[in-house]
Amino acid sequence: MLGRRCIPCETAMASPVFAFLLLREHPYGREMLQQLLAAGHVPTVIVEEDSAMAAVEGEKFLTRMAGYSVAETIAAQADAHSIALRAVPLHTSDALLELLGPLELDLIVFGGTRIIRGDILSHPLHGVINSHPGLLPECRGSASPAWSVFHDIPVGSSTHFCDKGIDTGDLLLRRELPVRRGMSYEDICHGTQVLAGTLMREALDAFADGRWNTLRHAQGSSPWPTFKNAPEDVLAVVRSKLADGSYEHLVD
Repeated sequence: MLGRRCIPCETAMASPVFAFLLLREHPYGREMLQQLLAAGHVPTVIVEEDSAMAAVEGEKFLTRMAGYSVAETIAAQADAHSIALRAVPLHTSDALLELLGPLELDLIVFGGTRIIRGDILSHPLHGVINSHPGLLPECRGSASPAWSVFHDIPVGSSTHFCDKGIDTGDLLLRRELPVRRGMSYEDICHGTQVLAGTLMREALDAFADGRWNTLRHAQGSSPWPTFKNAPEDVLAVVRSKLADGSYEHLVD
């Protein structure tokens, strides 16, 4: 049975009741779920999107983190913790409401999904949250580590609420990732993924401690556009700046 345990955010002293969403076996979500489970934050249900896009996005992230191992599969983690694992063809609001609507959830946690809008965002009692592998509001959109280096924006990750925009919801946590001389683009991509999982874990810890009201704040505006996937010519500049030490935020 998929159950419910309602916890007011201001007085919570236990892990929230939440659903975990991701594209099927997404490396980003596998890392995040592993960290959440290690901290005792066990979702009521995991809902994967089983689509062609899921396969493409998964390969994209594996390429960005070439040389690094990936956390255990979602299927194995779900089985080890007796978590209900469901799949939908697409993570649309209607499909998710049909599946999650009967559940009284505190939160929905995104662990690497497509952009999801609609009524599902207002279904959980305390909202929908996402961890983004870039510093918000500066670096919204796709391929944040690449665009951060390209435009000399500090590298990092952020945990935020989801609204109808792209990476525009209120912030909970954000933290820079030190980029040291000699680090590669793959090192940075892996580092932001691990940091994103860490920030999500810390966000759920803060929920359990009733600290969200002190953490939540509006992002403000960004001087940069919402970025799209970085093409090869941009990646070539990124690799060159990391190799020759011209990225402005290197840490010695």
